[in-house]
Order: sequence, then C-alpha cells, then structure tokens
Amino acid sequence: MAADYEKQILAWFEDFHANPEVSWKEVRTTQTIADILEDLGVAYRIFTDVTGLIAEIGEGDEVIAVRAEMDALWQEVDGIWQGNHSCGHDAIISMVLGALLYVKDKQLTKKLRFIFQPAEEKGNGSLAMIEKGAIELVSHLFGIHLRPLEELPLGKVSPSIHHGSAIFLEGKIIGADAHGARPHQGNNALDVIVGMHQFIKSIYLSPFEAYSAKLTKVIAGGESLNIIPGTAEFGIDVRAQKNEVLEKLKDQIDQGMNSLKDLYGVDIEWKWSDFTPGAEVSTDAEAIAKEAIVNIAGSEALAPPVITSGSDDFHFYTIKNPNLKATMIGVGANLQPGLHHPKMTFEPAVLDLGARILAETLLRA
Repeated sequence: MAADYEKQILAWFEDFHANPEVSWKEVRTTQTIADILEDLGVAYRIFTDVTGLIAEIGEGDEVIAVRAEMDALWQEVDGIWQGNHSCGHDAIISMVLGALLYVKDKQLTKKLRFIFQPAEEKGNGSLAMIEKGAIELVSHLFGIHLRPLEELPLGKVSPSIHHGSAIFLEGKIIGADAHGARPHQGNNALDVIVGMHQFIKSIYLSPFEAYSAKLTKVIAGGESLNIIPGTAEFGIDVRAQKNEVLEKLKDQIDQGMNSLKDLYGVDIEWKWSDFTPGAEVSTDAEAIAKEAIVNIAGSEALAPPVITSGSDDFHFYTIKNPNLKATMIGVGANLQPGLHHPKMTFEPAVLDLGARILAETLLRA
C-alpha cells in the first residue's frame, strides 16, 4: 500500500507541476483537488468568490489542521513569461494530499482539517481562508515546505521554520522635468532616488537583530537623454526576523520619506502593501512535529529549527488567532539553485517522506 501511495503522490505532483496557476487564479488546481477528494470520499467545501477549498475527516470536538498553498509564481523561464512552481507549492499540495491518504482510514478521535489555500505568494491568501472559517475550533495547525540545500541537506527534516516578516513599499516622486542644460529649472528625481538609497542604507537598528531594507524598483526617464526626469516610480523591500523590528523599520522609512520631500522640494507619494508577519512558532506544536520526524525517519534525520529571512503568509493564522499552536515542517530535498529560481529542482523521493511525517504529526497532535 505504501508503494502505491508513493506512486500516487508523485503522479499528483507531476500533474500540479505541469499545470501551474498564479495567485487567485488557481481554478484548475482547485478543481483537481476537489476531484481527488471526491474519489477519496472526503467531504470538502469550495467557494464561489475565491479559489481554494477546505476538507475535513474524522469525528470529535478537537480540530487539527494542515495548510497547503496552491499558487505558482509568474516569472520568466527561458525567455518566456509563464506560471512556474519554483517555490514548490506543487510539492506541498502533493504531500498534504499524501498525508490525507495515510490517515483517512485510521480510527480518528478528532477532526482533521485540510486547508488548500490560494495566493500565498501575494501574502494574503491565508486571510481569505481565515474569513472562510479555516481555523475555527482549530487547536493545532501544521504546514510543510521544501527547504533549499543551504538550509537543509537531503534526508534532514526540521520541526519548525522561523520565517521573517516582510512588507513592501511602492511610491512615486512628483517633481518637474527640466532641460539637460537648465537643471535649476526642475527637480531631478534621480537625485531623490540616490538620496533615498543612501538614507535607507543609513538606518541602524540593534546589531543583534536581523533586518534589511533595499530599493527593488526604479522607473525614471524616457527616450530623450537631454531631459532631466522630474518624476520617478520606486519600490522598497523591507524585512526583519521579528515583527516589532519590522515596525521600527517602517516608521523610520516613513520619517525619512517626509524628510526627503523637504530636502529636495518634491512631493513623494507612497503606500505600504503585502505585509507578511514573522513566525510565531508554538513549542508544543514543534515538539509534536519533532516526535513525528524521529518516529518516521529516525533521530539521524532530525534537524534543528530553520531560521530564514524568507516570509510566508502561514503566520497570519497565528497572528489572527494567538491561541493557535502552529509550526511549519521543513524538508531537506537537495533543492537547488534555490527557491523562486526559474530552474529550481529537488529530489522527488522526499514527497512520500514528507507525507508520512505530516500524517504522523497530525495523528500525534
């Protein structure tokens, strides 16, 4: 039976991998999962206004949940822009469905809920599932994710991933264009951009904290090289390991933007978006995952917690429900060159291992 399950999990992965869909457009993915659940005789809820679905098995007052994100990235692969599962969400769906295979015929004394969530890459799909009641009555929530080689080698599994927090700023500098021979008659938006870059790099918080802020987008000027651009669009990526540190960074950048307006005599408009909170890992949930890893793969497979500057909207579930005990399991998969790389690859044999560890985790919770 286990060999059949392993083949099935791999077949599911190959199908999801071949049919990537970007955030909020996971229509085929949602329907495919629904068809699989129908075949397995598992009850589920689907929605008319958002993609994604929620399935449930078992009986009892306690509810244990697991989350699988479904969306792919939109990125350039070999010169062609397309949906691409370079974050491994196709693998996550397959492992969570595999865990369902392994637990569905067990004698359960609790309810097990399977949350298939859209739009993790947009940082807000979890909020949509929360609105749909995904974590109502849930005591423990688990996730699972493949980790890049530099974080976890093949064969190692971590009971928790400590993601950092992230937020993004988009803005526009509004000044006046000028002739290249008469710079005093306008505002050079590129001067403002340079000043902005220097300002961002001069923000100092405690050296004991992990954080970063950097310009990631600048659009200014046109075809005429003798026109000094008075306007420019820009974007900033801001990250910190702790949510409170991110808030300090955000406040300092807001203050700096106001100072730059006065310094250069221009107007600057900006807005913050796509906040993703840092991990709030439950020691109780982490301990359950640790026991499951050792029981399934042996003590030699157990790795320490993974600390990463990457972010995941999984942590909105705990921000919105502080009583929720949650952790995300990290699986070493020989994943390289890295997450979000257009040519990301990993060892598919880990899919069954991840499914079995996740199943054991759900049964132990």
